[in-house]
Amino acid sequence: MAQVSINSDLGEWGSSMDSGERARLLQSPCVDTAPKSEGEASPEGLGRGTTSTLGAIFIVVNACLGAGLLNFPAAFSTAGGVAAGVALQMGMLVFIISGLVILAYCSQASNERTYQEVVWAVCGKLTGVLCEVTIAIYTFGTCIAFLIIIGDQQDKIIAVMAKEPEGASGSPWYTDRKFTISLTAFLFILPLSIPREIGFQKYASFLSVVGTWYVTAIIIIKYIWPDKEMTPGDILTRPASWVAVFNAMPTICFGFQCHVSSVPVFNSMRQPKVKTWGGVVTAAMVIALAVYMGTGICGFLTFGAAVDPDVLLSYPSEDMAVALARAFIILSVLTSYPILHFCGRAVVEGLWLRYQGMPVEEDVGRERRRRVLQTLVWFLLTLLLALFIPDIGKVISVIGGLAACFIFVFPGLCLIQAKLSEMEEVKPARSLHLRPDHSQRHLCGSLGITTASRQHMAFAAGPRNPSLQALGPP
Repeated sequence: MAQVSINSDLGEWGSSMDSGERARLLQSPCVDTAPKSEGEASPEGLGRGTTSTLGAIFIVVNACLGAGLLNFPAAFSTAGGVAAGVALQMGMLVFIISGLVILAYCSQASNERTYQEVVWAVCGKLTGVLCEVTIAIYTFGTCIAFLIIIGDQQDKIIAVMAKEPEGASGSPWYTDRKFTISLTAFLFILPLSIPREIGFQKYASFLSVVGTWYVTAIIIIKYIWPDKEMTPGDILTRPASWVAVFNAMPTICFGFQCHVSSVPVFNSMRQPKVKTWGGVVTAAMVIALAVYMGTGICGFLTFGAAVDPDVLLSYPSEDMAVALARAFIILSVLTSYPILHFCGRAVVEGLWLRYQGMPVEEDVGRERRRRVLQTLVWFLLTLLLALFIPDIGKVISVIGGLAACFIFVFPGLCLIQAKLSEMEEVKPARSLHLRPDHSQRHLCGSLGITTASRQHMAFAAGPRNPSLQALGPP
């Protein structure tokens, strides 16, 4: 059966033929449950990647950096100071990079091109479905966080424009937080979320990068040359307990989580080799670490234990440089929400069609109706929750825990299953003295993953070796 990806039809709603690197890379997997044939898995059918090594570094950095950097000063405060925060980040970075390399290894071994598909092929149906549900919940929670960030920054900007304290009694109804968030969401986010494709992603990526670096620069500058009215709270020098250090982990996981989009980035490279990919992700994580550490250290030392979960809320509303940073963050979030919704909607669509047993090509006529309904339900639920959960710290703690699953749990399960498969296949191959090609095919069918010898052949031969058979979901 021909492979048809959800949300892969171009041109609807006048979208650009080039929907941008990151939007394309975050496409949903195919919903077919049958294994791919060798012809469909061949490199001739999939095409060769076009992303250079430098381009891959940029995309991974772009996928990693985002509005999550606003929470890093609070994470340093929670962890117990600069030393504890830096040590925690450095320790977690080892596992973060290892997880990215493991995913590339398993992607090349199983010949799958997205995070979900790799987990399906390597770990089986149950873990694959669990992974897709986790992705849907994670993207849903992140959309809620984005709406809360919009409200937080708008409160500060409106306070300056209205020349009155935030939340002051007797304020006009049109300055109310719930109204401003709802108006912004209906005017900008909802229209950008309905289309099947995201044609503006290349501009969103640029805004996101510029905004992130500008916010970091402002926080560092404000620490070096602080305003007179800014007085720091207590500067912690050691954690109160080990529990306090671990409480900072969700924020760091949320900030560094780029694993879901890493598998498509790896497969989009001109030379998708695990060794090259190791250098790519190491360089990307070092860049992200520099940004997050600069923001976390300087933001924490500026305000101490009194820092807000969103560090920009700790600065005076009248500061124009910080106001520009708030505007950058709002623009970045406005364009990032539809991307996260796009990914979550694709997973929900795939789960629904798989549950119904509907091949995509037989259900195209109802796709638009389903898409609009899914978008409206997703949008209204995230908006309502954002209006009544104004504390972004609570949302980050939940979605940060889910981000840890993408960084630690699923890559770990993939590695364990891959190694167990290698151990199991070696025993019958030696005892039965089967020819390599016959034993490989037999074991691939029974274990749901390509053999170790095929893995090594793939790594030595380069991208998408024709001898590797894409297995798809079991």
